[in-house]
Amino acid sequence: MATGRNVTLPQGIHLGQAGARGGEPAVRAESVFELRDVSVTYGDFTAVRDVSFDVPRNEITALIGPSGCGKSTMLRCLNRMNDLIPGAAVHGRITYHGHDLYGPDVDAVEVRRRIGMVFQKANPFPKSIYDNVAFGPRLDGKKKGLDDVVERALQQAALWDEVKSNLKGSALALSGGQQQRLCIARAIAVQPDVVLMDEPCSALDPIATLRIEDLMRDLRDDYTIVIVTHNMQQAARVSDWTAFLTVNVDDTSGSRTGELVEFDRTERIFTQASDPRTEGYITGRFG
Repeated sequence: MATGRNVTLPQGIHLGQAGARGGEPAVRAESVFELRDVSVTYGDFTAVRDVSFDVPRNEITALIGPSGCGKSTMLRCLNRMNDLIPGAAVHGRITYHGHDLYGPDVDAVEVRRRIGMVFQKANPFPKSIYDNVAFGPRLDGKKKGLDDVVERALQQAALWDEVKSNLKGSALALSGGQQQRLCIARAIAVQPDVVLMDEPCSALDPIATLRIEDLMRDLRDDYTIVIVTHNMQQAARVSDWTAFLTVNVDDTSGSRTGELVEFDRTERIFTQASDPRTEGYITGRFG
């Protein structure tokens, strides 16, 4: 890696406890995912090209970059959500604990059970709080011990104390921040290995956002977390590793393709970026 340059962070960006570990040598824990030369196409359009990085176990990895650079596209590759989009194709290689995630013998439904996802907008089912959390375990055939499963998931999602007296109440009556934490509880109720979060705080107020960020830090003890965020402060506060993607515009055709610029410890990305494009984005000079 090239010698980094000191970067002056914009006002309001502070590295949290997670990012503070960036001062350590960039030695990764066991990798849950390994991406090698991954490209995603939609018909003739290439959305993102030749992306390679590893996702370490029990740490938080943030994907940052300007709109249209392929952050959410890359996130969806990790649990095969792109399979559901007509014309989408994933090229290159993605391994999950050493196994080819796109191998012919891999069950995409089982992939999504092991690799849960929380979306940008909270999407609770029009059911009770209890039934939202119990939905996944019931699909897995679990009938006994559901009360314990629901309580554990809600406690992990820091929501139990707020809803324990109203578990049969409608999930749609919860506040936006509570609904998002409920969706996190629903995702972890099936005890996945990985939780993917696609801009989970973009529709929330600052207080609800901080609660979700605190929750993410707590959850990484049990789960590997990958988040997409446009919020530089959030990436700096909660993530251990950061991948910065940008958009390459073809001068002839005008087509826009996402590409990975660099991947490193969050503190290094935010304070000693190796590539001037990263520094420019972090400091707000473009994007």
